[in-house]
Amino acid sequence: MLYEARINSLKTRHARLDDRIFDEDRRPMPDQRVLMRLKLEKLRLKEEIERLSVRG
Repeated sequence: MLYEARINSLKTRHARLDDRIFDEDRRPMPDQRVLMRLKLEKLRLKEEIERLSVRG
C-alpha cells in the first residue's frame, strides 16, 4: 500500500513535469537549461517509479 501511494505521487509529479516541458518547449525561445533540468528530473522520477514498481 505504501508503495502504491508513493508511485501514484511520483506519477502525478511526472505528468506535471511533462506539462511544464511542453509549455517551455512551445515558447518562442525556450530556455534549454530549464528544459534539460526538467527532463532530467522527469527521467529521475521515471526511474524511481520503475524501481518501486518492481518492489511492490
